[in-house]
Amino acid sequence: MKVEAECADCLIHRGYMEIREATGDPSLQFETISAVLRLIGGEFKATTVPSYIGTERDRLIKKITGNPDPYARKKKLSNQKALGVLPLVKTLVSKETSPEARFRKACLGSMVGNVIEFDIPGHTFKFGDVGKLIQQAEQDLAIDEISQIFDLAKKAKRVLYLTDNAGEIAFDTLLVRELRKLGPRVAVAVKAEPILNDATLEDAKQVGMQEVADALITLGTDSVGLILEECSKEFLDLYNSVDLVMAKGMGYAESITEIDPPSPQALLLRAKCQPVANFFKVKKGNNIAKLIFNM
Repeated sequence: MKVEAECADCLIHRGYMEIREATGDPSLQFETISAVLRLIGGEFKATTVPSYIGTERDRLIKKITGNPDPYARKKKLSNQKALGVLPLVKTLVSKETSPEARFRKACLGSMVGNVIEFDIPGHTFKFGDVGKLIQQAEQDLAIDEISQIFDLAKKAKRVLYLTDNAGEIAFDTLLVRELRKLGPRVAVAVKAEPILNDATLEDAKQVGMQEVADALITLGTDSVGLILEECSKEFLDLYNSVDLVMAKGMGYAESITEIDPPSPQALLLRAKCQPVANFFKVKKGNNIAKLIFNM
């Protein structure tokens, strides 16, 4: 996926909001936003992938402000709030009587969790709305390839699960459980260092992911999406050898659609901005469960 004109607004807006989280010093805020504008001005081209330039913007903000984790407080709060809602989602999954129905409900819960995102223009969420969103998740599902994903998961020996944000990673634990019940070993990968509100090892452990997954690793980098040339050998060896990759969120969707994947890649996300909705030909706010194959 490449940037659209609207992406410029988001890149600048999110950058500014992150700078405000990173420092309260007005002069440092001015210095940082000036540098961000120069970066975007130089890198914003029709061939640019949104998650790539977002990665460079966030690294620049962290470097200039000296704050390695601007969203630390909000991430911790997101995990706590999500854990409070998790029993509701767990009950909805457990009520289903067949493995495929439980898998489907866990996918829907995981996609609804993807609403937990800060500072995207025009996107807001309340933790109190999660239950309602899960109830209507099926009708919001514009691309539904969950059955095909289920069939691949049943046949797989090894699955790699790429998480997105803090908070929603709590809901991911339910889907990882359902995946393991189907037979494959499931490794869960998080970001090696903080970037935006993406989940790190600290967030994964806060929600108990280490008790659910067969392995818990990092990408070896702090990229917003998947930048293969930056990933660790440990991650790449796994990524290139598993039977199925399940990737959460818009950052992975933006980047995985730009590569030739070595295995089927199941994208689970909510289209929280118009450019992503346009790319997948859905409405903003729709849920997406899409398989990407190496053609």
